[in-house]
Amino acid sequence: MAIMAPTSILATQHLESFSGILEKFGIRCELLISNMQAKKKKEVLEEIENGKIDIVIGTHSILQDNVKFKNLGLVITDEQHRFGVNQRKTIGEKGKNVDKIVMTATPIPRTLALILYGDLDISVIDELPPNRQKIDTFAVGPSMEKRVNNFIKEQIKQGRQAYIVCPLVEENEEIDAKSVLEIFENYKNNVFSEFKVEYIHGKMKQKDKDEIMQNFKNGDIDILISTTVIEVGVNVPNASIMVIQNAERFGLATLHQLRGRVGRGEYKSYCILKYQGKSDNIRERMKVMQETNDGFVISEKDLELRGSGEFFGTKQHGIPEFKVANLFEDMDILKRVQSLAVKLIQEDPDLRKEENRLLNETIDKKFNGKIEI
Repeated sequence: MAIMAPTSILATQHLESFSGILEKFGIRCELLISNMQAKKKKEVLEEIENGKIDIVIGTHSILQDNVKFKNLGLVITDEQHRFGVNQRKTIGEKGKNVDKIVMTATPIPRTLALILYGDLDISVIDELPPNRQKIDTFAVGPSMEKRVNNFIKEQIKQGRQAYIVCPLVEENEEIDAKSVLEIFENYKNNVFSEFKVEYIHGKMKQKDKDEIMQNFKNGDIDILISTTVIEVGVNVPNASIMVIQNAERFGLATLHQLRGRVGRGEYKSYCILKYQGKSDNIRERMKVMQETNDGFVISEKDLELRGSGEFFGTKQHGIPEFKVANLFEDMDILKRVQSLAVKLIQEDPDLRKEENRLLNETIDKKFNGKIEI
């Protein structure tokens, strides 16, 4: 069995969780990530190939050609939106007839479309874990800056921690948006000088990022300023505030993922979306985030705004070429079509009956040999 996660931090967290549950049953779990010591990595690779490791938990490292499984039967991809279509295909090809489970807090539009077409069975966890509370979300303009900062101070004085997410690493004269380094200097030296402020972004070395995240998790940092590098792989139950600068520059799925970094403990948590602009589109997107924590509602809105992507390709956005149907507006009809298609395949899987001959020819012409009938 293989579990693939997008970051070393998340993979390590999964290893700790799975090992704690499964070791007492004699089930062995091991980690496979890029920044392992060469000697340890060689040992793990050999034991994977020999079948001595029951569950391999890792990052993109699992996709490498030198990772060979003795009898891979199940692949779980966590935060599946962070992996490309071909990457998810590659891991599945490391075994024969491999069962696949993909997990995400926010199904991307492509996934929603595939569900409608019956390519995936879906299970929905729509309840919060025990002792967790709903995250309150507020969208605010520039005039609320001082009030937001005071609220952050109150929360930190109560022992909580805060994330501040920015769209840029450094200032850019061509883009009117907040940067990590700009906010860090201001917060550390002025606004929050009495607290421990640190920053993290994707251009930093992995070792430095891991160290900062561990310090934040240990409570040694009060305010962490970051890019979307902390979108996944972070579990800090004590963090109760997520402030997103220039929220209008992020997609709905990303906003939802970032919001999910807080509310992971027993404390009441908040997500504050600081946005600029007064367009109807921006207001509508902020309204969606304030009104729902439901990932499927958010993904449907994302689908409406962005499109669903190709079904037999690798592009994950763009409206499919339907001549009549609208994938967002006609979901009920499409679900009915799905059930009829399933019935048709059950009765004539190869579409060889005379009444299905034209359909067979149309599929072959439409998809140009990408699927076989």
